Amino acid sequence: MGAGPAGLTAAYELSKAGVRSLVLEQDDVVGGISRTVNYKGYRYDIGGHRFFTKVKPVEQFWDEILGDQMLDRPRLSRIFYKKKFFSYPLKPANALFGLGLWETTRCMLSYARARVAPHTPEDNFETWVSNRFGKRLFEIFFKTYTEKVWGIPCSEIQAEWAAQRIKGLSLTTAIKNALIGERAKNKGEVIKTLIDEFRYPIHGPGMMWEKTQEKLEEAGSGVHLDTKVEKVFWTPEGVTGVEAGGRRYEGDAYLSTLALRDLVEAMDPAPPADVLAAARQLKYRDFLTVALIINQKDIFPDTWIYIHEPQVQLGRIQNFKNWSPYMVPDPSKSCLGLEYFCFEGDELWETPDEELIRLGAKEIGELGLVDPKLVEDGSIVRMPKAYPVYDSVYPQALEKVRTFLATLPNLQLSGRNGMHRYNNQDHSMLTAMLAARNLLGANYDLWQVNVDQEYHEEGREVTLDDLRNVEATQPLVPRRVGE
Repeated sequence: MGAGPAGLTAAYELSKAGVRSLVLEQDDVVGGISRTVNYKGYRYDIGGHRFFTKVKPVEQFWDEILGDQMLDRPRLSRIFYKKKFFSYPLKPANALFGLGLWETTRCMLSYARARVAPHTPEDNFETWVSNRFGKRLFEIFFKTYTEKVWGIPCSEIQAEWAAQRIKGLSLTTAIKNALIGERAKNKGEVIKTLIDEFRYPIHGPGMMWEKTQEKLEEAGSGVHLDTKVEKVFWTPEGVTGVEAGGRRYEGDAYLSTLALRDLVEAMDPAPPADVLAAARQLKYRDFLTVALIINQKDIFPDTWIYIHEPQVQLGRIQNFKNWSPYMVPDPSKSCLGLEYFCFEGDELWETPDEELIRLGAKEIGELGLVDPKLVEDGSIVRMPKAYPVYDSVYPQALEKVRTFLATLPNLQLSGRNGMHRYNNQDHSMLTAMLAARNLLGANYDLWQVNVDQEYHEEGREVTLDDLRNVEATQPLVPRRVGE
């Protein structure tokens, strides 16, 4: 159930083991949030999707599917604030001197004040960062973008998230590290979010999943698009069938990458009332992309930039021509993906496409990045349930749902929404590989992928290092204070 990276990876693993499967997808295209949209020959992602992993079976999967159709791409991403670019990750000299004398003075005075009289208690993101960088630098380089992405005030996010992400860094130690040089940095360790280069399919990530679909169908497995799962029939002995697109499908085993809330609500008969109530407490952050075709050859050299300007709603801009030159059919033009974070049903989500295109053109004009008159056309994609929300009620709700679904022996869960876990693509793929192997007789606990076990099959080895790597390198998610 679901033809995103997790669903298709699981089907491919089963296919390689000689097991036929059927994939049901409500949309008219495979890939889920990793799809690539083709609009008049201009290709764009739903967000940018880097292909980087330390997990050998995932790397092997990519090579099997696309091989030499993967490009090695340099990574350049910067922060954009007050019509200037700043290094990401933040470099103190670049940040301070790029702000100008007056703003730099304000930042230094703010930092001095924080050192003399730090705020207590230090229990939220805003206070934690302000105590180490000063309130002014917090407002410039931390507050705006964080609140755009998550829709949560920084004062309501736990300080623990900042401590994990910033690794105890302060302005003093950052300047010291910059002066000392690379010796103080990581000692060769690759930090997943800060890699300098990555792999990328020549025509975008959707190409990976479209090719996987072809291979599945060649092997006798089916992928049915425009086929929304409407009901999941079950008894205490397990899942017995699925109704999708008005038709009933039956199999020996079932794997769901559907959002957990949707899966539980589709169950027939309805699950116990407390399980259904728990599932309905699981929430999501939604997302839309405004793709603009620009009559300009080069705009900026970055693959993407973070927008820290508080006066615009825009959160991030992808420059797809810099991801791959093959994403743009006319080399004299560019295609930008403007990313807006929202909640399904709010004012931004409900704004008509034409108005969103005008909003995007207006905001990149206000930022001084592109003359709005150079915007020739645009396209909109809304992506519901892009990010599972980690709020104060989610841990108990998720545990309740997990406990109930674990009683169904022929049902496996995997993927970002299937496990209500904000993860990277390689984590989704590995959980799908292990879920498929569970259906073949293995016994992996997908909720603890760093368990001390190994599994070998046809040269595809999942080692303890693989499991630890994928667990240790997943993105961190903020939690509300008082959770």
